[in-house]
Amino acid sequence: MNILIKSATIIDPKSEFHNSTQDILIENGKILKISKNIKNTNNYQEVKLDNLHISQGWFDSSVCFGEPGFEERETIKNGLKVAASSGFTTIALNPNTNPILDTNSDITFVTAKSNNNAVTVLPIGALTIGSNGVDLAELYDMSTAGAVAFYDYKKPISNPNLMKIALQYAANFDGLVCSFPQENKIVGNGVMNENVTSTTLGLKGIPALAEELQVARDIFLLEYTGGKLHIPTISTAKSVELIREAKKKKLDITCSVAIHNLCLSDGSLTSFDSNFKVLPPLRTQEDIEALIAGVKDGTIDMVTTDHSPIDIEEKKVEFDRAEYGTIGLETAFGALQTVFTLKKTIDLLTKGKQRFGLEPTSITIGNKANLSLFNPDEKYTFDTKGIKSKSKNSIFKGASLKGKVYGIISNNQVSLNTL
Repeated sequence: MNILIKSATIIDPKSEFHNSTQDILIENGKILKISKNIKNTNNYQEVKLDNLHISQGWFDSSVCFGEPGFEERETIKNGLKVAASSGFTTIALNPNTNPILDTNSDITFVTAKSNNNAVTVLPIGALTIGSNGVDLAELYDMSTAGAVAFYDYKKPISNPNLMKIALQYAANFDGLVCSFPQENKIVGNGVMNENVTSTTLGLKGIPALAEELQVARDIFLLEYTGGKLHIPTISTAKSVELIREAKKKKLDITCSVAIHNLCLSDGSLTSFDSNFKVLPPLRTQEDIEALIAGVKDGTIDMVTTDHSPIDIEEKKVEFDRAEYGTIGLETAFGALQTVFTLKKTIDLLTKGKQRFGLEPTSITIGNKANLSLFNPDEKYTFDTKGIKSKSKNSIFKGASLKGKVYGIISNNQVSLNTL
């Protein structure tokens, strides 16, 4: 792949060209030259786009597709097209398929299906067999096949001894254990945040306590066992405090927050729109402010779209019966820019790679081209008619967003929405 990018503003603090507008010459997938004006002597394909900005390739630590088993929600092939068009060069793929990805061969299947793509897929294996929370899955075998972490997606490990053993065992090969922060016995039949809004709407609530108990328990277990722990998608102010204190103790712990939990509160549910039914649920404005503060001070290590395609048959039903989840890849950049500056947005979209075993690639001569291309200034209303995902369950339907994504250049391939 040979290409010449013209007049691109580089957003990359790790690069000597940060905040400057340059031409970038890429040959065979590597950055050959960066300069103010590069002549196209070899007649390479040129990329000239309005208000073009580029950064290191974006990463998402929690993405679901569906294949194998739930292809009606999303296939790997189309899901990767969606990720590329949304600016993501790397995604960590959750194991909540049918069958659950809990063996070496399952991980090999996903890796083979996603090979030779502009988007790099980092498969996550299930922590327990069938994600049933009873017996540990083949963690080491999956790691040899390429699994970068182990997680029973949206299913908490209720048995603390099992979590203890998982942390101890995975530590033998530097494995990353993920633990969904929810105590199911506290949740009961809850479907949204327990607050005045849930009482007003007559919906059963999920207390913040249900998350915080599990976070506190897992921190105690980590302190006892050692190992590496990642807590995906926290949503409450107290969870931020607990993790902040754990980091002060030098525990090897990281966490993420879903982008929609930074943008929307439980007040959004007054229309009973099931697209707003997510797990963990949308919380209060006070929680949002604490989460944003946690992002800014580094307590929260990364953001995620928590992209979860759900077909219409499981969403267009009564709120109580609807499945949890929202797609988020296509709105990630535009939604984050409604909360943070461009600099912080790009920082968040490029963080987290090292935790999942991938080294960042700065925009430097000689490095492989791993780039996200975008226009940060374009404002628009998100219209579900333009959704490329097979499932259309977007929590940001009708929202005012800021920032248009052009696509990516990665793995010696070009994937641009304009081509």
